[in-house]
Amino acid sequence: MPYRPHRALLALGVSLTALTAAQAQVLPQPAARPPAPASEVSLDTLSVTGTKTAEPAIDALSGTSIVTREQINRIQPSWLSEVLSQVPGVTTQENQNDPAQAINIRGLQDFGRVNVLVDGARQDFQTSGHSANGVFYLDPELVGGVDITRGPTSTIYGSGAIGGVVAFRTRSIDDILNPDETAGAVQKWGFGTNGQKFLNSTSLGARIGTGADVFGQFVYRTNDPYKDGFGTLVRDTGNELTSGLAKFNIRPADGHEISGTALLQQFDFANAGTSNAGARFANSVRADTYTLGYRFARPDVPLVDFSIKGYATSTHNQLTFLSDTASGLYGNLGVKAGNRLTYDIETRGFDVHNTARFDTWAISHALTVGGDFVSNDVRTTDNAGGFGSAFTPSGSRSLAGAFIQDEMRYGGWLRVIAAGRYDHYELSGGTLRSSGDRISPKITVGVSPFAGIEFYGTYAEGYRAPSITETLVQGIHPFPAFSILPNPNLRPEVAHNVEGGVNIKYNDVITPGDTFRAKINGFQNTVDNFINIETVGPTYFVPAIPGIPASICTRIPGRFPCVIPVQSFQYLNIAQAELTGVELEGAYDWGGGFVSLAATHTDGRDVATRQTLLTVPPDRISTTLGLRFLDRSLTLGSRLTFVDERLNVPAGATVLATKAYGLVDFFASYQANEWVRADFIVQNAFDKRYRQYLNALNNPGLVAKAAISIKFATR
Repeated sequence: MPYRPHRALLALGVSLTALTAAQAQVLPQPAARPPAPASEVSLDTLSVTGTKTAEPAIDALSGTSIVTREQINRIQPSWLSEVLSQVPGVTTQENQNDPAQAINIRGLQDFGRVNVLVDGARQDFQTSGHSANGVFYLDPELVGGVDITRGPTSTIYGSGAIGGVVAFRTRSIDDILNPDETAGAVQKWGFGTNGQKFLNSTSLGARIGTGADVFGQFVYRTNDPYKDGFGTLVRDTGNELTSGLAKFNIRPADGHEISGTALLQQFDFANAGTSNAGARFANSVRADTYTLGYRFARPDVPLVDFSIKGYATSTHNQLTFLSDTASGLYGNLGVKAGNRLTYDIETRGFDVHNTARFDTWAISHALTVGGDFVSNDVRTTDNAGGFGSAFTPSGSRSLAGAFIQDEMRYGGWLRVIAAGRYDHYELSGGTLRSSGDRISPKITVGVSPFAGIEFYGTYAEGYRAPSITETLVQGIHPFPAFSILPNPNLRPEVAHNVEGGVNIKYNDVITPGDTFRAKINGFQNTVDNFINIETVGPTYFVPAIPGIPASICTRIPGRFPCVIPVQSFQYLNIAQAELTGVELEGAYDWGGGFVSLAATHTDGRDVATRQTLLTVPPDRISTTLGLRFLDRSLTLGSRLTFVDERLNVPAGATVLATKAYGLVDFFASYQANEWVRADFIVQNAFDKRYRQYLNALNNPGLVAKAAISIKFATR
């Protein structure tokens, strides 16, 4: 990417302004004692994605995990894939020449099977190509934490989430100020090798008594193309980001809170398609999220814990044609440099619910009743060949749902969660229309036979409506020129998930004050009417020369240039897909150090043909070991990640098989005092050449990154 001095100067100016303003209020105190490090046991962090009621992840009767801001700081991620790489059951698909990310949970991804939320707002952007069909844009420096629940047990958190829910919380005032601080700023600069060029993050916040607080963050990041483990430059893997985040919370009376968020991100990059082998386009992506919410909750009013949130998200991707492929395909179609293709999706929605807490005899209840609505409006404008508008068609879809859930507790040893959700959808585009609805039940039973261990079992169903693209896609593939056909008769997917697990939590296991937490779970998710793209119809011949109309082959099939045999493609329902797996997550923290472990095994196949599903990732195991020194102000450690091979790729797939690989990272974090923190990490320390499954390009070789954060605050 070309370096843009005006943005660098803007970043520097904002940084210096923040530092000057904060320093005018209070000077750092060198003698201040460094704050105690947070426990590595993130399973003790509160989660809401499983049931909408806050509880520690270790107590959730589901495959629930948390990634904390401390863990994010330690690894200094440039991609969200680095943030999620240690979460069991979760993988990502990305094109390193595009900052967009797609999340895969238990072998399910694309078209909303994983509900991605940013501050409660759905991220439903999607474009079709030789990569993921459902991505979102979010820089990891903006993330304050991640709350993940795997499987359709989380459908109370939104329609379509048969794979699970990933809820990103952007940073807030509590990420930069301690409870006794009223105003301040944190300035962070980051630098790195192998393409990791420069990061600026400026955060400011102020508390206005107990009645309100405001927070703002500015992030500027620029990356150059990187080299893989063999030292080969991977072209077009640089990009530039400018983003701003603003938040407010107003508490006009006891128990009442009004909150709002505005997140604006601008990504600029250029590439020649997924694999850098197609036509070259300059991309300008604007991804914005706005939320406005109200909540009332007070301990003395147990029947009312009311929340309502409305949101609007938009993603606008403008591609400007730069140059053609060697075949001259786009030029043959009359496309000229400067012609543009735009993808736009506007998402509007709201979520409202209330939790009433009460007792009936010896049973305690938390009864949650609510509903949600989301609409997607997709508009594709294509003056650069017509392929974009064909494969990412314009259209509209709305999803509406209502739910009821009762969390019941008895005697401290028994928990039962009974829930039901009603879903309805409507989809339209051109002359095509479709709609449908369904009720999906859920029942979970948790038993704690003795202190520290709880067993649970769940049966849950989920419902995913067909997407606009799956239903309306229609066009001719660039080369070879086969047809992709629409299917207005697609039926929604219905997931039937059986899951069981055990949660383990003990303190003072080996030494006083230590903490051990672990979650182990297994699942079988059977998806009826699973939607997959398949070949259909008879074999026919298309030209071997790009740019020649396929229509000429109706007259001379099998004769030059019409010598490539193909079939058409169409999204179809397959009777059943079955996914099974086992997940393990655990952590032990003894104060002087910590160790964590995460492991994943997933299988998935078409039940009728026994063919493995393309999106099922290989097995993975990862572990982190950290040791604390200098009165716990210095943390040194290492991460090990081992990923199995994935060789049984379905015939005809554009995704390549991958070999097994192992990665070693080293990290160090030093909290010099209350005001200054330094972080250093070496990723892929042994310069391994590898490619993550589902990705089209090799991953980076050795990368070293360093960052320093300086804080100023008043009390």
